[in-house]
Amino acid sequence: MVSSSHEALHQIFQKDPTLLTKALQRVLHVPFPEPRAIAALNVDLTEIEPVERRVDTLLRAETDKGTYLLVVESQGKVDGRKRGSWPYYLSYLYEKYRCEPVLIVITQSSHTAKWASRPIRLGFPGWESLTVRPLVLGPDNVPVIADEKQAELDVPLAVLSAMTHGRGPQAPAILESLAAALRTIDPDSAAVFVQFVDSCLTDPQAKQMWRNLMTAIQYFWRHPLAEQVREEGREQGLEQGREEGRIQKCREMVLSILEWRRIPVTDAARERVESCTDPDRLEAWAQRAVHATDAAELFAAE
Repeated sequence: MVSSSHEALHQIFQKDPTLLTKALQRVLHVPFPEPRAIAALNVDLTEIEPVERRVDTLLRAETDKGTYLLVVESQGKVDGRKRGSWPYYLSYLYEKYRCEPVLIVITQSSHTAKWASRPIRLGFPGWESLTVRPLVLGPDNVPVIADEKQAELDVPLAVLSAMTHGRGPQAPAILESLAAALRTIDPDSAAVFVQFVDSCLTDPQAKQMWRNLMTAIQYFWRHPLAEQVREEGREQGLEQGREEGRIQKCREMVLSILEWRRIPVTDAARERVESCTDPDRLEAWAQRAVHATDAAELFAAE
């Protein structure tokens, strides 16, 4: 289970390794050859000396133009120590595997992306002995996918878009498009992608809305990530009664989705939701709220 944004940002490429090469080709416009096969390698670069060094994700890509090592580093903030560790990683990996290493840095911060993209030059100025040029994926170059059909065409790229852009005013459209696109892939893969996105959403409101969306389409509840929310429901059930706790949570979910999507909630609509005691009906309203353009559409079928 992914436990942090840092892990999610690089482990997404372990779930779908082809996403990494597609990002290099389409986002960074690097003419990386199409891989015939990609395999995950041991990320431990520790030597006999008691100095532990680990990359975040390490993949071997077999292509018609040679074999490459794809070194993925998830970077949350500026870290001057990387000036020494990144060149070390690449040199060590080349010596160990005798194939070309490629450093890819992924971040949610524009400031960190600008810092990470600066070349690391070691040696005499103008006659550097070693130059490292990281390839950086971040909010300034990963495309914003806020259209449902576009998200369906490339669900993994839509997941990466949500992971790097899941904050600010465009977050609702991004998350809604991805939520709809998840319906088009197998449930097991969808559940894993749900967790990656949940781990990367740092804005509390965006995270809660994402969980509400996932509850509405019933992916979230099939994943271990739901245990925390289930536990909250159990605690509430002990105080108010299990069924009443579930009903109240459903009411809150319906209203939260509408408010998050900036759909005006009239007093009549709010009263109808808050007075409803049928959890199945409330869950149906929550599903309609994901795509409704007016609060009245929740009740139109009735």
